[in-house]
Amino acid sequence: MENLFKVLDKIKKAPGMYLGRPSVSDLFMFLVGYEFARTEMGQNLTPKEEYFYENFQPWLQEKLGVQSVSSWAKLIMLSCHEEKAGFDKFFQLLDEFTEQLEKQAA
Repeated sequence: MENLFKVLDKIKKAPGMYLGRPSVSDLFMFLVGYEFARTEMGQNLTPKEEYFYENFQPWLQEKLGVQSVSSWAKLIMLSCHEEKAGFDKFFQLLDEFTEQLEKQAA
């Protein structure tokens, strides 16, 4: 199974192949399923993948100043109101999140 970030890159380029449509809510559900499948298959997440799953939502909640939302997809939808716009916004936020992660590692 591929690295989460390679899969995300493929989804970004061709969301219809993986999600059916560019949708932040569908992407969220895909990633929950992806993490579950990896666990069921006994494949450990990489440290970077674990960091994403554990910290992306709290990071986003702090960034947006919102604490009472159940998923990062819903957080994004609070400002986008449209699934395609939320999908695009997710990848902008992911780039920002991973840039901060890389700066911390350096």
